[in-house]
Amino acid sequence: MRTLLTLLFSLTFLSCDSQTIENTDIAKTNSSSLTKNIIQFDTTFNTIHIFVALCDNKYQGIVPVPTKTGNGQDAHNNLYWGCAFGIRTYFKNSLEWKFVKTQKIDSLLLERIIFKHTTKNYYLVADAYNGKYIKHCTEEFLRSNSGQLKDTLHVNSKVIGIAGNAKLVAYIGHDGLMDFTLSETFQNTDNNKRNVIILACYSKRFFSPHLKTANINPLVWTTGLMCPEAYTIHDALTGYVNNETNEAIRTRAASAYSKYQKCSVSAARNLLVTGW
Repeated sequence: MRTLLTLLFSLTFLSCDSQTIENTDIAKTNSSSLTKNIIQFDTTFNTIHIFVALCDNKYQGIVPVPTKTGNGQDAHNNLYWGCAFGIRTYFKNSLEWKFVKTQKIDSLLLERIIFKHTTKNYYLVADAYNGKYIKHCTEEFLRSNSGQLKDTLHVNSKVIGIAGNAKLVAYIGHDGLMDFTLSETFQNTDNNKRNVIILACYSKRFFSPHLKTANINPLVWTTGLMCPEAYTIHDALTGYVNNETNEAIRTRAASAYSKYQKCSVSAARNLLVTGW
């Protein structure tokens, strides 16, 4: 099974050359979420917010994977969410994170899942975006990095910060910036430096031009083709919540990638890099 999954992902990696198609009407109806600026929340808890663009054979520039796992409108069976190494399933099986709840949102943001760290004052919020709207997901991720988009969430009688109110903002999925362009800029709005992880093909090359003025701390991003499975960010977050250095966090990520992808640690470190 591991060999089969690796083969499927290898096909995905070779895919970054088609056009991503997005229904702009639904994106417009949800555009108000792009300009939220809610700043009151419980600062005794830190938040990690992961934006996941679901794998989508039809609407993303990828070599198709099996229909069931490549349906960007089906979070439950999606390669990046409900499969064994998807964000939802992998973190549910983690000994470091305790599942809190799942929320069904709408046709754009299909599902939100919330975890609490077992020993640290950290919540993890992961959002599964309909793969058809990868551009919208990317925009919300970038706006969060710059502080243009700030929001909150009620969890266990607490109000926690998400989007630009999170301490760490991450993106998982296909690198849509290889397919479409963004005309807007993402200038930092509040002088806060947010920590960022971007697991997508060539993410440093394609995301850095948009983040130069966002005042971010790039913990881990990539220099080549990669598979954005959950173990990489899971192990990176282990270092992050324990206040490890960027280099130590990058090392954890590379070690996980090397283990599961069966590549050398050196190759994984060349792929997963930190800083500018």
